[in-house]
Amino acid sequence: MDQGRLRRRLILALGLALAATPGLAGGRLRVLVQRSPLAGFQYHAAPRLWSELRRGEALSLRREAENPHDPRAIAVFRGADQLGYLPRAENDVVSQAMDEGRRLDVRIAGLRESGDPWQRVELEVFLISDGETTGHPGFP
Repeated sequence: MDQGRLRRRLILALGLALAATPGLAGGRLRVLVQRSPLAGFQYHAAPRLWSELRRGEALSLRREAENPHDPRAIAVFRGADQLGYLPRAENDVVSQAMDEGRRLDVRIAGLRESGDPWQRVELEVFLISDGETTGHPGFP
């Protein structure tokens, strides 16, 4: 297992352990589990919506377990518009958390004018460790 994947798994394990800790001060904790570029920017609605996107904006994730190219695929949406995907090389921890019904929060961490679509949008994914799950593994 490469160092990045191991690090992400350890962060997820820590977040899940904190979520299961009774009486955690304040109850709710956000643990950053992934910071990565948006994959597929140029193939979805992101170019059309570029001027409307804002740093800190909340987005949503949808699990695509039946995706023929990646069984761990996670699509990134802004409302009804798909912006792209979490990168395939970095989606194992988040897909596992989604499959377990864990609560996640995804935000735009950065926006950059660039000719390279992998440099345009940076995302942050947080595990919400309030001890609750969404109750639905697909996160529709």
